[in-house]
Amino acid sequence: MKGKKYVDSLKLIETSKQYDPSEALELILKTAKAKFDETVELHVKLGVDPRHADQQVRGVVILPNGTGKKVRVLVIAKGAKADEATAAGAEFVGAEDLIQKIQSENWFGFDVCITTPDMMGLVGRLGKVLGPKGLMPNPKSGTVTMDVARAVNDVKSGKVEYRVDKTAIVHVPIGKASFGKEKLLENLQTLMDAIVKAKPSAAKGTYLKSIALASTMGPGIKVAYRA
Repeated sequence: MKGKKYVDSLKLIETSKQYDPSEALELILKTAKAKFDETVELHVKLGVDPRHADQQVRGVVILPNGTGKKVRVLVIAKGAKADEATAAGAEFVGAEDLIQKIQSENWFGFDVCITTPDMMGLVGRLGKVLGPKGLMPNPKSGTVTMDVARAVNDVKSGKVEYRVDKTAIVHVPIGKASFGKEKLLENLQTLMDAIVKAKPSAAKGTYLKSIALASTMGPGIKVAYRA
């Protein structure tokens, strides 16, 4: 059973129409009627087969206007690198103590985990619990690095990871409704450029099969996009 606000929002949208990105975002802002600041999400169906390693689509991009979300960062490092992480504003910094806390207490009070390469032997033990939650550090996403200060700053300033799921869809937040159309449009363009650029050479046929935008509580809106 859909709520009254959702039903009212749906009346503003032609469900069969593909909207220009600017027009779609205007509608998103009209349909984001919740009492909290709704997140605006991008959903892209890709013409790839994620079962094949050569058709994976994954990467990171820094959104020019950030995500609007407060990101809690955990850094697993020792010595000077731990000090750098603390100075850069990481909420949680430690080594074996934090690994033990995750293992024994099932603690996941963070949004991003960053580590130095020398600690990956220990962090690797957490793969079974961090992996399914998308929290496992990875060199490709910049979360296994000696430059922990930069990694923390990037995450805090709006770095997001995009990754195709097993149904060949990429789901990524592009900001908050309070950003307004122009900032959301900048973030959308930056993210779409990155996804287009990440097209695997093994992908055949239409790459961008369908694109939709939606706020947390609002209906999806189809988007026409020309790369």
